[in-house]
Amino acid sequence: MDFFFIIVIFLIGFVGSFISGMVGVGGSIINFPMLLYIPPLFGMIAFTAHEVSGITAFQVFFASISGVWTYRKGGYLNKQLILFMGGSILIGSFIGSYGSRIMTEGGINIVYGVLALIAVVMMFIPKKGVDDIPFDQVTFNKWLAASLALVVGIGAGIVGAAGAFILVPIMLVVLKIPTRMTIATSLAITFISSLGATVGKITTGQVQYFPAFIMVIASLIASPLGANTGKKINTKILQWILALLILGTSIKIWSDILFN
Repeated sequence: MDFFFIIVIFLIGFVGSFISGMVGVGGSIINFPMLLYIPPLFGMIAFTAHEVSGITAFQVFFASISGVWTYRKGGYLNKQLILFMGGSILIGSFIGSYGSRIMTEGGINIVYGVLALIAVVMMFIPKKGVDDIPFDQVTFNKWLAASLALVVGIGAGIVGAAGAFILVPIMLVVLKIPTRMTIATSLAITFISSLGATVGKITTGQVQYFPAFIMVIASLIASPLGANTGKKINTKILQWILALLILGTSIKIWSDILFN
C-alpha cells in the first residue's frame, strides 16, 4: 500500500463524506461507485463489489454518527421516526449483509442499481408544502415507516450501504417529513442501519480494514463539515444535489450492468 494509494482513498472518503453530511446520507451512494471505478483509473488494483460493500459499510458507520452529532441541537432529530425506522432497518440490514455472501458480484451491483433507480424516480416527484410543516407538528404513519425501513434495510445491507440514499426520498415523498428534519433524522437511522450492515460484513470477511480505516479518518473530518454546510443551504438546492448524485450513480451502474 503506497502513499499515492492512501491519498486517493482518503480523497474519495473526504469528498463522499462531505457531500453525504450535507444531504443526509451515509456516503455509500457516492463512495460505492467512486471506490469501484476510481482506483483502476490510477493503475491500482480494482476492489471487488464485495470488498467495496464491506469498506463502505464500515465507513458509513462512522460518517453517520459524526453527522448526527452535528445535528443534535435545533430540533432536527425526530425521535419517533428514529425509533420505528431505525429498529426495522437494523434487522433488515443484518439480514441483507449476512445473506450477501452467497450473491455474485453482478447480483450485488444489480441490487444497488435497482435501489438507486427507485431513489431517482422518487427524488424527482414534486414535494409541495413539505417544508411548510413546523417541526413540532410533524406526523407520519408509524407502521408504514417501519415496513418500508425493513425492505430498505435488506437491500441496503446487501450492497454495504445504510440505505439513506433511498430513505431520504421515502421520508420526503411518502412520509412527508420536512427536508432538514429528513436530513438529520436519516443520518441517525443510517447509523443504526450501519450497525447491522457492518456486523454482517465483518462476520462474513468482506471488509478490507486498511482502506476502510483511511475512509473512516476522512469521514470523521469531512462529515461534520458537510453537515454544517447543509444547515446553511436552501432546502430545494439540497434536494437537487441529492437527486443529481443519485441519477449520475444510477446511470453509471446500469450502463456497466447492461453493456459489460
